[in-house]
Amino acid sequence: MANSTPGSRPSSTGGTRAVGSSRTLNDYQLGDSLGKGAFGQVYRALNWATGETVAIKEIQLSNIPKSELGEIMSEIDLLKNLNHPNIVKYKGFVKTREYLYIILEFCENGSLHGILKRFGKFPENLVAVYIAQVLEGLAYLHDQGVIHRDIKGANILTNKDGCVKLADFGVATVGGGARENAVVGSPYWMAPEVIEQRGATTASDIWSVGCLVIELLQGHPPYHTLSPMPALFRIVQDDCPPIPEGASNVVKDFLYACFQRDANLRVGARRLLKHAWIVGARRGMGGQNVDDRLEKTKRDSREHAAKTEDKLLKPAGNWNYDEAVLKVQEWNEALKCMLSPRA
Repeated sequence: MANSTPGSRPSSTGGTRAVGSSRTLNDYQLGDSLGKGAFGQVYRALNWATGETVAIKEIQLSNIPKSELGEIMSEIDLLKNLNHPNIVKYKGFVKTREYLYIILEFCENGSLHGILKRFGKFPENLVAVYIAQVLEGLAYLHDQGVIHRDIKGANILTNKDGCVKLADFGVATVGGGARENAVVGSPYWMAPEVIEQRGATTASDIWSVGCLVIELLQGHPPYHTLSPMPALFRIVQDDCPPIPEGASNVVKDFLYACFQRDANLRVGARRLLKHAWIVGARRGMGGQNVDDRLEKTKRDSREHAAKTEDKLLKPAGNWNYDEAVLKVQEWNEALKCMLSPRA
């Protein structure tokens, strides 16, 4: 994203203006940067009318092709029609000549990927607490005919109460959409039928949930030691991704349910919510109030991390997972060459 001074921002009705060292956007005062995405920065912001803190995604329009702008606007159209406690809440957008600002619910704890980097691998009971909420959000999406297509730790946010929020719907599609057969998403979490261009379904999200479980348990997704292209081949060739050593039998059973090779045999999100691992974790949390539950999960996470030598996780390979997504384009081109008729 190109650098730009606050003073160069549009000062029209839909624009921003400088106020001291920060900027305003309509009723919002932009604060510190929360991170950088594929198309721009995400800022913490304060609503001057209500006092509410929100997250604002700033996208510089000159940095993206028109086709991708269309996808971003499709994401906005999708988000504004979703309403569930486990899905990040959309609050509006502002478009100027130079920038598009998407206003979203602020999730104080950041992503599960970020929490992993700070605290280390999670114990099984904490993973189950998070996964139960991911499944609740997915069950709602799938009931609406929406396929997320990019379930991974970096796209799952949490608030101060530990409530999980599915986020980043940039490659999501509604059942029957033209993009279902495209290979999109993040390679290490991708279902085999997606890689082979047989089409994404709600079952493809369930495969990614299995990869997410492994990510939270061991700190990295399956095949993380491989570069993206070999990882894609292994996902297609192997019967099942490697299961973490030391995983309990009930967790293994959950993972095998997620990793059914035949997408038609893969269980749905609502069925997985009834799995013994998830039910057991919820039963263990049921008699506690919110503060007690939070303290228990934090304590369990600290105790688990204390037993782990690699408390601050470092990738075994040198692969940047955001950059790995770009390798999907190479995979698409390779498939086109393989499938095109020879002269």
